[in-house]
Order: sequence, then structure tokens, then C-alpha cells
Amino acid sequence: MTGSLTLRNVRPYDGGEPVDVVVRDGMIAGITPGGTADADGGVVDGGGRWIGPGLWDAHVHFTQHVIRRRRVDLTETHSAADVLDAVRRARVEGAPLSDGMLMGYGFRDGLWPVPASLAALDAVVSDIPVVLVSGDLHCGWMNSAAAARFGLALDETGLLREGPWIDLLHSFDQAGDLPLSAYREAADAAAARGVVGIVEYENADNVTDWSERTAQGLDAFRVDIAVWADRLESVIARGLRTGDVVDERGLVEFGRLKVIVDGSLNTRTAWCWDPYPGVDPAHPHACGLESVPIPELRRLLTMARGAGIEAAVHAIGDRANTEVLDTFEALGMPGVIEHAQLVREEDFARFARLGLIASVQPEHAMDDRDVADHHWAGRTARAFAFGSLHRADASLRLGSDAPVAPLDPWISLAAATARSRGDREAWHPEQRLPLDVALAASVRSSLVVGQRADLVISDRDPFASDRDELRGMPVAATLLGGRFTWRAI
Repeated sequence: MTGSLTLRNVRPYDGGEPVDVVVRDGMIAGITPGGTADADGGVVDGGGRWIGPGLWDAHVHFTQHVIRRRRVDLTETHSAADVLDAVRRARVEGAPLSDGMLMGYGFRDGLWPVPASLAALDAVVSDIPVVLVSGDLHCGWMNSAAAARFGLALDETGLLREGPWIDLLHSFDQAGDLPLSAYREAADAAAARGVVGIVEYENADNVTDWSERTAQGLDAFRVDIAVWADRLESVIARGLRTGDVVDERGLVEFGRLKVIVDGSLNTRTAWCWDPYPGVDPAHPHACGLESVPIPELRRLLTMARGAGIEAAVHAIGDRANTEVLDTFEALGMPGVIEHAQLVREEDFARFARLGLIASVQPEHAMDDRDVADHHWAGRTARAFAFGSLHRADASLRLGSDAPVAPLDPWISLAAATARSRGDREAWHPEQRLPLDVALAASVRSSLVVGQRADLVISDRDPFASDRDELRGMPVAATLLGGRFTWRAI
């Protein structure tokens, strides 16, 4: 409970004259014409700014997001040579180590003219382990010292992909020494962008970790937590179900089982119906990789359903999406398909018919448009096809997949509605979303009496903002249950 607050002279996103919003005990208690509400509690003048429901990021790896700030930045590299130069500079300049390792984040090798090489990385740094995390989190480039440390047999590329790599990546996170202050700093930065909630997909003991964080005062947003398959039986044994509140502050809610069925586009492991260009069709992974076999997916979802736990399934390639849709249909259970980056035309309508949510990350379309044009040539009319999903009446949620893209819903909104950034033309503009649809996919409440007072106040009207204005939207205040988590007014 937060007592009372009166917000004066704020304009709803849906237009019209300014209003006063009265907040009481964390809820919206009244909305009246501007200047007419009796002062109730503290009074804050919005100065004619715009107000709407607080924003959610529907796909976050929060520990990875926090750690990214401590790793060598490789996001602006465009080749193996660029990455090697960045690693060389970091070593010379004495970049901080993580558990004795030099770690970097953000390379994307999908269009590199010269592939990664173990020998080339060894030539730059050989005396300590080097571990470089790809921008999509689905592969790592390591030197021989890292391979020796972890008992790995790397091939000539030095790359480790998908299952074995993801297991290793999560072991880094668990071993990392991240103070609560690092989490609080990242959470406060998100609140300053209007975020009131995230969906946490980190592979960790999220029930314990997030309950401890909120108990220690990390209270900038709500958290919808997932469980991965290796912890499913333990949460079932504890009697946890989707929707249960698991912390004393009432900020952490148990969400869904997370399962990863295929890989990613940049690593050419997304499971597709057609082979990737330049790959021998007879190669066992010519069409990508089935990370979790469909019979095992069905077993896991059946177990979760029986315990009252819903599911969120990662599916990027069109074959993965078809198979996951088939599985949800066979089980007759609700759920979320994460990413849905490439979908067959006949499958779009199935999302709505089966009552499934398509959780998509619009900025990925901007990051991956060139690699998609190359590796999904001839198929990009149905890639990152947010417009097709909307026209098929699918329920949408927008997220970032942070740290893969910035934890900033305004960036997602701009990418979803413009399909462009910088000086580039819109990529498949027919797949743009209307702003009202994109906003609805970014919130979990509305500006009406009786709703939670999870609110964002912006300096500009989103509906009168161009692409770049939307992308950089100045946020004047964020409220969580009527409590300011960010305030610049």
C-alpha cells in the first residue's frame, strides 16, 4: 500500500483534454477532468504531459543483461578481424577479468567474410581463458586456454553452439560475483524508461533469487519468472502454479515453463523447413537444429499442465514453429511461443485459433534484416512478420530479449511500427504494427479506475511522435502501484 497521490494535468494517450488521476492504495481510484479532483495525498502537476499504462518487457535475461555491462563490448564489430582487434585492445588496456577470464559480448558471425578461428584467437591471447558471447547468446568463441579450463574439445573454429554452449553460459552466470547494487542499477535504468514489469527467462533458481532481491529492496518493477526443465520437478514439488505470488513484497509472480526447441538465425541453427544456403542438404543440420526433440517437449508440457503450470516455448525457424503449434494443439493447452521469427503462411492463423501468444522482439528484425535476407533468402516476407500475426488476430507481446537488444520498450515500439532505423528504408513495411496495437502488446493494465497504478508519464505524445522521437521518448515519471520508481517532474 502506498497511501494517496493526485496527478494533475496529464493527457491520456487516447487523446482528449487533460485529466486528474487519483491514486489510492496502489490503485487508480479516480479520473476526472483536469483541475477538478480534490487533492488527495501528495499532488504532482504533470504539466500537460502524456500518461499511459506502464510498460512491460516480455522477454528478458536479466542476469545476462546486468553482466553485459561488465564484458568487452563487441556489438559494433562486423568481422572476425574486428573482434580480434577489440580483444587485443582489451587485453593491452587491462580490461577487468571475470573469474580469471576475459569475456566479451555481442559478436554476430552470420555474415562474416572470414569465419572464426581457434588459432586466430589463440594468437591474440593465449595466457588466460577468453570467452566471447555471441549477440544472440546461442554460441561462444573461445581460445584454447578456455577449452582447457572447461575440458572442451573445440574444432578449428573455436565456436561452441547451442545446448553445450548454453549450459556453459549459465554456469558463468551462477559463478559470477554480481552485487545487488549491479542489479539495482540495471533495474533503476529500466524504470527510467517506463518499465513496470519484465518476464524473466534466465535459467536460474528464479523463485529464490528474485524473492531475495525484492526482500533486499530491489523493487523497481514486477517480475514474471520462468522455470526451465531442469528445475521443473522441484517447483512442482513445492506446489507452485502459474500466477502464484512467490515473494513477500508481492512483486514476483510464478510464470511458465521455458523450453528451447531450436537455435537461432545468426548461428544458422534455427530449425527450418528448407536448408540454409551453401549447406549440403544431406548434412544432418542443413535445416538447423532440433534442440529439444518434440516427444520430449510434449512430455515436459504434459507434466507442466498437470501441475497447473503454463509453458513458453522458444521457436525461431518455421519448422520449429509448426512443430510447437502442433504440440500445443495436440495437448489443448494455452501458452506462449517465444520469437516466432519465421512462420509458414498457413501457420499464422493457428496462433489465434489455438489461443497462443506470440511473444516477439521487434528490434531483432532491425539487427537481423541482412542476415535474414541472406540465410532466409526468398522467405523474408514471412520473417519477423508482426503484421501477419496481427492480421491473423494473434495475441502479441513485445520484448527485447535483453541483453540481445536493449531493455527499452520504446525501442521495441519504434522497431515494431517503423521497421527501420538510422538511414535505412523500412524492411518489409507491410509487417509494421499500428502504434495502438504495439502499445497494447507492451502493457498489462489500462488507464481506468480500478486498475493498478502502474503508469508512465512521457514528455511527448507517442501518437504524434516520429520513429526516432518514439525510440528516444523522454520519460518524465514511472509509477509502480502508485509509487514513483523514476521521477523527473
